[in-house]
Amino acid sequence: MEKKLSAALHLRACGEYANSNRLLLGLAEQFPKDASILYQCAWSFDLLGEERKAVTYYEKAIELKLHMDELEGALLGLGSTYRTLGEYEKSRNTFLQGIASFPENKAFQIFYAMTLYNLKEHNQAMKLLLTCLVDTTADEQLFNYQKAIRFYADKLDVIWESSN
Repeated sequence: MEKKLSAALHLRACGEYANSNRLLLGLAEQFPKDASILYQCAWSFDLLGEERKAVTYYEKAIELKLHMDELEGALLGLGSTYRTLGEYEKSRNTFLQGIASFPENKAFQIFYAMTLYNLKEHNQAMKLLLTCLVDTTADEQLFNYQKAIRFYADKLDVIWESSN
């Protein structure tokens, strides 16, 4: 099993996604309760643009209790896949689980903001994006304005009238 898995991951790293997927599918059939193999199989479908096929593998891998490092990737992959399939509430719930479990991973927040956009929650999406931006930027110009960006992040619709 380990040799085949290594070979499949090597093929993926070399850009041979279809061959990698074939190996991973064979492993998933042989080891249907191996969460790691199921996760890798889901990922391989995502790389092929076959998101609908990826969902079942992601869901089962998560259900079978992945190791934390793989769980992080699986939740991100599943949430993103749900979003691309238009399953926005499932995407929201998956990203919220990811944010709760991995609060330092800003990728969850960025992808969640995309889902919020799809749900027409534009203000919340912008607030999240702006907050992530100032939390992670090394750009000196943005850094100089981080206090103002944070202040306005949830006040984008406010019109500031002068008192004249």
